Amino acid sequence: MGGRYWTALIFALCALSTAASAQNIQLSAPNADEELTDRLRASSLLLQTTEEQRTAQDLIAAARADYGRLVAALYDSGHFSPVVRIDVDGQEAARIPPFGGPRSVNQITITVDPGPPFRLGTAEIGPLAADTALPGEFRPGGDASTGLLRETATAAIDGWRNVGHPTAAVGDQQITARNGEAILDVRVRIEPGQIAQFGQLIPEGQDRMRPERILAIAGLPQGATFSPDTLDRVEGRLRDTGVFSAIALQEGELQPDGTMDIAATLVESELRRVGFGAELSTDDGASLSAYWLHRNLFGGAERLRIEGEIGGIGSQGVTTGGVEGIDASVSLRYSRPATFTPDTTAYVEIGAEYLDDPAFSLSVVGAEFGVEHRFNRSLTGSLGLGLNHYRFDNPLGDRQVTLLTVPTSLTWDRREDPLDARRLFYIEGSVNPFLSDQGNSGAVVYVDGRVYLGFGESRASRIAARVQLGSVFGGDIAEIPPNFLFFSGGAGTVRGQGFQSLGTTQGGVSSGGRSFLGLSTEYRQDIGETNFGLVAFADAGYVGTDALGGSGDWHAGAGLGIRYDTPFGPIRLDLATPLRGSGVGEDLFIYIGIGHAF
Repeated sequence: MGGRYWTALIFALCALSTAASAQNIQLSAPNADEELTDRLRASSLLLQTTEEQRTAQDLIAAARADYGRLVAALYDSGHFSPVVRIDVDGQEAARIPPFGGPRSVNQITITVDPGPPFRLGTAEIGPLAADTALPGEFRPGGDASTGLLRETATAAIDGWRNVGHPTAAVGDQQITARNGEAILDVRVRIEPGQIAQFGQLIPEGQDRMRPERILAIAGLPQGATFSPDTLDRVEGRLRDTGVFSAIALQEGELQPDGTMDIAATLVESELRRVGFGAELSTDDGASLSAYWLHRNLFGGAERLRIEGEIGGIGSQGVTTGGVEGIDASVSLRYSRPATFTPDTTAYVEIGAEYLDDPAFSLSVVGAEFGVEHRFNRSLTGSLGLGLNHYRFDNPLGDRQVTLLTVPTSLTWDRREDPLDARRLFYIEGSVNPFLSDQGNSGAVVYVDGRVYLGFGESRASRIAARVQLGSVFGGDIAEIPPNFLFFSGGAGTVRGQGFQSLGTTQGGVSSGGRSFLGLSTEYRQDIGETNFGLVAFADAGYVGTDALGGSGDWHAGAGLGIRYDTPFGPIRLDLATPLRGSGVGEDLFIYIGIGHAF
């Protein structure tokens, strides 16, 4: 008899689990506004997948779970006296037994009365660390919600963590709902815990990286007071090496001596990487580039990058060289992070370049070494020493010169996404003093400033503006390499004008100028939820004879473009025509590339 009983039960359960059910599920919340109704729908398991065929057992289980999910959504919206009822074919879902329930379901009705929105009566939390900023709504009379309470508790705990208390936590809490008055009284005690100092960083999971180099790069200040910002910097330094595909920092137990070790779980990336690039414009032709990168040459995050580029393919420009406008360059760069300080990278670079541009031809071989330092997440600087030998031919004559240079730069980058900036700004300034073997000395100064302003949801509409300023001080212009001088025209300066079509003329001789001013603006518009976007732009450029301006000329261009967003930046197609200067009303230029113009 026992065997027949279990056999019958098994068949009954199988039948229960396979019986199909109708999907007639309704939500009734007449006192809820549209926003709250949408939140209820998003929280309900029953309503999330109504198009799927589910068994009666599945539906009843989802109905039971929905009580808690719907009440949580109502609490999160500030309704602390709700009534939720879920009827399954007229029977309250909470009263249906776990086993032996109906084999089919025809109708489910979810009825919600949210009740009135609550406000805070008593609103107390503490003790608080100095300079802790609580949400503004956490005050007597403020809108009450569980989301606000979580945010407030998190702010209080973070306040203590920021001053060195990593184990701060919520202690006793008294939360009372006065339903008749729609008032929520909140009293929360924070337990700050003990102040802590950093102990050791313990790396785990590394393969080729040497542990001592991980510690040097991370730069965890052992013995310093605990700080979440310090942990963020440690993680950022490790990530910036490019060696690791995943980094997780885990706080250890607080030791009796007040120290706390930090475990760093690391996953290394592939050692090598190759990349390719291409751009096309109607006047400067096509350019192709490629690089090979080794991320971890000797087990200390040393990076070796070999890069080459060929440009001017199919260029329409008239050149002074004999290779029909073909440009070529090759470089090798070795860099080592955590040299001198955890935030300082040393580098050595050698390279060769040949340029056959409309205004000059030039070949250069040289080497440079220096350091790059990150002051914080948005401010970086570099200082180098270079030795380069130039040979060039331009309307001022044929020259050979060797230059000793001291390239120096400072970059302040606040963009949240350099590939597709929608807010904030970018400023780069550089000074490159030079001394030639002919006794010629001077300096090239350049500033590039960009600002981005977004509008609407997700900043789908935005304005981008750019200003470029450049000056060459000192030196005999005939002895200065022509790529130190300024020209305007083309994709990097003024779209709609020929590449390097604007320079200066002095004494009947054409050359680059000692000063440059470039102005650019773009209006960028996303197209709905697609990856496409439209751009309208205008550029203007001025090249002057003197370092601070002098006599010179302006030209300008404008156009329209289309963008297609990809994970590695937008693919760009621009059409531009001159507004001022040569070719107005006649010329049309096409530019194709990867990434925004600026």
